[in-house]
Amino acid sequence: MSARPLPRPRSDFRWFAPIQTRWSDNDQYGHVNNVVYYSYFDTVVNAFLINKAGLVPVTGPWMGLVVDTRCSFFAPASYPEPLEAGLAFAERGRSSLRYEIGIFRADGPETLAHGHFVHVYVDAENRRPIPLPGSLTAAIDAAAAG
Repeated sequence: MSARPLPRPRSDFRWFAPIQTRWSDNDQYGHVNNVVYYSYFDTVVNAFLINKAGLVPVTGPWMGLVVDTRCSFFAPASYPEPLEAGLAFAERGRSSLRYEIGIFRADGPETLAHGHFVHVYVDAENRRPIPLPGSLTAAIDAAAAG
């Protein structure tokens, strides 16, 4: 059995975006339900892709399909708390990319939850794998350089 993951520091992540919790994010226990964190992951990855990497949703020539995901939880958050998501980029393949994602309290020092998404990039029309788009690799390199 592997060791339990620990919260990660903000310095592990390179690109950040705000996330505003919503009333519907809370569950009957008064905190953000675990499944909602996956929605936050999807939101921040797509915000990066749209704002920095040239993704054009619905009509663009390429898209990323999630093939693997994971999340570890460390501390609760609740509506109306503002959060931030951080991205780091790992395990870049020919057509795939692993995004490391951390969820923080606004300006918090370590993750409330963190995990990953693995995207395989495909041609939007035939859904066959393609090499990572040049605009994506340029955006990753720019974010990693700070």
